[in-house]
Amino acid sequence: MASRRVTRSECLRLLAGGAMGGWLAGLPSASQAAPAYDFWFTRLRYDSGDWDVDQRMPANILTSLVDYTTLRVDPEERVVRLSDPAMLTAPFCYLAGHKLVEFSPAEAENFKTYVRNGGFVFVDDCNHDIDGLFAKSFERQMAKLFGADALKKLPNDHLIYRNFFKFDGPPTTSFELNGWGDDLVHDYLKGIEIGGRLGVLYSNKDYGCEWDYDWRNKRFLADDNTKFAVNIVLYALTA
Repeated sequence: MASRRVTRSECLRLLAGGAMGGWLAGLPSASQAAPAYDFWFTRLRYDSGDWDVDQRMPANILTSLVDYTTLRVDPEERVVRLSDPAMLTAPFCYLAGHKLVEFSPAEAENFKTYVRNGGFVFVDDCNHDIDGLFAKSFERQMAKLFGADALKKLPNDHLIYRNFFKFDGPPTTSFELNGWGDDLVHDYLKGIEIGGRLGVLYSNKDYGCEWDYDWRNKRFLADDNTKFAVNIVLYALTA
């Protein structure tokens, strides 16, 4: 009989408990760290750039998860240093900015370990610019950690576009339509797959700014633009 594939969240729980190689021995398990929640939003703080962008965005995503799903959601954003081993137990991590991305040795080791062992990082270029400083420096980091060809364009029929809400590809942002950044509408996202599932989802579309608004304005939107964020989180938890 074929064995059942371990989900990402199950994998991280096993890792945190030391059941897969012991590289997190001594840390609390994910279930011990947050027994009341299925999901918590972890923002990664890294030393080289401006990591603390789009400060209202996490609350909007968390609200949408409560509105559309049955997940038990921690209402507070958690900020964890990328160099801190505590980030290795997070079910989902977010990394963004406008400036240089140059990981320290500890940051690089944690990022690589987390992704290779089942973690998921959503990385958003706030410049909306494929030739900008954030984009070029982040892509160099990924090439150093995972190889020159690891970061690839995702096909528009990827599971992340249809696992909850249905999309024909990555939703366009108002910043693209208004000519912000490189004045391009990016019709793709990129990612790094480990073992057949995404470990890194990478966007030049500036979703963080798109979702960074006063939550009371949401009722005026013709269509809730955070629906794609729900897809991203559910993919991170279940793929």
